[in-house]
Parts: sequence; C-alpha cells; structure tokens
Amino acid sequence: MIYKDFQELKLSALGMGTMRLPVLDGDITKIDEEATAKMVAYAMEKGINYYDTAWGYHGGNSELVMGRVLGRYPRESYYLATKFPGYDLGNMDKVEEIFEKQLEKCGVEYFDFYLFHNVNEMNIDAYLDNETYGIYTYLMKQKENGRIRHLGFSAHGTIETMKRFLEAYGKDMEFCQIQLNWLDWSFQDAKGKVELLKEYNSPVWVMEPLRGGKLAKISSPNTAKLKALRPDEETPAWAFRFLQSIEGVTMVLSGMSDEQQLKENIATYETERPLNEEERTLLLSIGESLVGGVPCTFCRYCVGECPQGLNIPELLYLYNEHVYTNGGFLPMMRLHVLPESKRPQACVGCRSCEAVCPQNIKISEVMDAFASRL
Repeated sequence: MIYKDFQELKLSALGMGTMRLPVLDGDITKIDEEATAKMVAYAMEKGINYYDTAWGYHGGNSELVMGRVLGRYPRESYYLATKFPGYDLGNMDKVEEIFEKQLEKCGVEYFDFYLFHNVNEMNIDAYLDNETYGIYTYLMKQKENGRIRHLGFSAHGTIETMKRFLEAYGKDMEFCQIQLNWLDWSFQDAKGKVELLKEYNSPVWVMEPLRGGKLAKISSPNTAKLKALRPDEETPAWAFRFLQSIEGVTMVLSGMSDEQQLKENIATYETERPLNEEERTLLLSIGESLVGGVPCTFCRYCVGECPQGLNIPELLYLYNEHVYTNGGFLPMMRLHVLPESKRPQACVGCRSCEAVCPQNIKISEVMDAFASRL
C-alpha cells in the first residue's frame, strides 16, 4: 500500500468509502454487515487505514455498521472520518445534537477527520451564518477539545462558492474533498478547484474517482486505445493512475461495493505509476468525447426527499441512456416494468430533490423532458 504524509500521519493513499456498501435484497438501507466486515478485514490486512462514512449514507445506517465493524480493531489502528450533514438545510440548527449522535452511532470518543459536508450554492449562506447556526464555532470547539482531530470540508459547489467558504474559514480547514476524475477534470472544472486549493495550501481528498462506477467501463474502441499504451492496466486503474498524476492529491476515496472491487483497487495502489503526458492527453481526450447528459453520481440524497417515492438516480440514468441511444431498448424495457406511479411522468415538480442534489441538477426539468421524449 502506498502511503501519503499528512501532517504527522501516514495515510493510506486509498481510503474506503462507505456510501456504496454491499446490501441485502437490493435495499440500500439494509447493509450486508457480514460482507462489509469481511471487506474491512481485507482492507486492514492490506494496509488501508482511512474509512469514510457520513450521516446520510445508506439511510443513516453506514455510521452504525462501520462503528460496529471498526470497533473490532484497536482504535489507533484506523482513521475514521464522518461529516456534518449540511446538504439538508433542516439540519443546520442541530449541529450539537447530530455530532453527539454520530459519536454514539460510531462507538467512538473522537473523529480523526470531520467535514462540513457538501458545501454548495444551496447551503453556503447557512454555513457562513455562524451567528445564527454556530456550526463553525461548535466544530472548532470540538477540535479544541480533541473530539475532532482534523477539520475539513467537502464541496460539490462552484469555484466561486468554494472561494466564499475558504475566505471565511480557510485558515482552519486542513483539507478539502472534491469530486475529481478524468471526466470531471474539464466537465466540472475539477482542474480549477485543484488550483484553488493549491492557493490555500490545502491537501486534496478525492471522491468519485470512478464517477459512481461509470468510468470503470468504457467503449471497446476507447478501451483499445488505453490498452495500446498500457497493456497491463485495466480501465479502472487508469482512473487511479490519473489521480496519482495530480499534485496535491493525498487521499482517494473509493466506494467499493464488493470484495472483488476492493481487491482490484488495493492491487492498483501497491504501486505508484502516474500517467505520462501522452497517456494523460489520451485519457482527457476520451473524457471530452464522453461529456454529455445529466451528471448524476447516484449519491441518492434526492430519493429521501421525493414525495412520490421515485428512484430518481435510476430515472436519470435511463434518461441519459435514452438520449445517448436515441431511444434504445434498455430504457423502454426498464420503464415498462415500473408502475406508472414510478415513471418520470409521476414527478410533481416540487423540486424538493433539487434542494439536496450535490450536482445541482434541475431534476424536475429533466423529468419533464424525459416524459416529453417518452
């Protein structure tokens, strides 16, 4: 395992994200704890020492399960990260209540890493309104008391929004977690965000290195282009090698859903093989050719907000597929088995989902467009 220096710590360059753990019966809220424990055991054996969870992952059950699983190991043998759920404005006045509950759920007395979760255009004003909500003051107090060892933030917002946050709190932010991969380098201007963080001397934490798994498999012609330059590397490894090429990247979080993914990613991180200029240029050119559609990453924050109970990420995926294939059989086949009350036409346009979407997708407009296409 490759390790990166962070202050006085040695962090595994690959961390285990816990937003996409194995589940039972296809129910995202029912984590397969036995399978998760087996994955963590392998990860610990192979040197992963950073584990990332959050209040809302798996319907609130990720912190509980990870607390029980990691509780089998000496506390000093791993670093645990979680986040204040500011993606939901209803939580803004509950920072103390939520933080105390998180410690209880995870069964720990302190968090090694704690983040302001998902700084974006929807919540930036509330995050910066310290007089009303006191989130910054409270978290800084927990850091002073040793209940938070390192404080940072994650961001899905624009560069301007990130600047506002950094101008207010940057002197106390020790790291920043952003969506970074070879597709979003240009598509979501991840390059500009990396450059901004460099100005603040902030180490980069990476989320969505494979964009929810979408970059694990690409077309056969594009795969052949990559194989011509690196015959021994599989497509997912290219995503990680791209990140190894970027100055400032300290932690790469991958939300691995099964043991096979975990083993493959750990094998990649046994070596550091950053891309050369030719390889990097090729990969970015492929990314530019793929750009299009709705940038959903299947975080599922929207699902809990939908009064119609729509599986919004799945519908957005089917919308993209419908557009890419100009109809195609896959979207129609999947939609055919859904009751009418769960199809795009059932969207009532309330926009509750949009209020918590990290990607700022105008979901109601996409549902309307999808319904029109159908």
